[in-house]
Amino acid sequence: MVLMSVSNDEAGDFRSKPRWSANRKIDVVLRLLRGESLEDVSREVGVEAHRLAAWRDDFLESGKQGLKQKRPRAEGDRRLSEAERKIGELTMENEILRRAAEKRGLQIPPPRRPR
Repeated sequence: MVLMSVSNDEAGDFRSKPRWSANRKIDVVLRLLRGESLEDVSREVGVEAHRLAAWRDDFLESGKQGLKQKRPRAEGDRRLSEAERKIGELTMENEILRRAAEKRGLQIPPPRRPR
């Protein structure tokens, strides 16, 4: 008995299709967001239109979530800025005190006493 199989070379095995990195997906999604036709991009890159639409939707949803979230780093950024400002103030104060001490003939920090 002879078995016949139908072979569709265009479809191929899913394992033979190249994997898409996040950067490659972003490049394609940005093309869609810039206004290129979904069908044209789909034909050009060889990925089904529904898959490209899903990538676009995932990309937009992630961006939407990013905008919804309060920036947890905002508090850390504020504290870092305050710390940098304080360091600047203390550095300037130390320089002023060092110069005033030098004018009076003092050395800062003072030399160590012998033990």
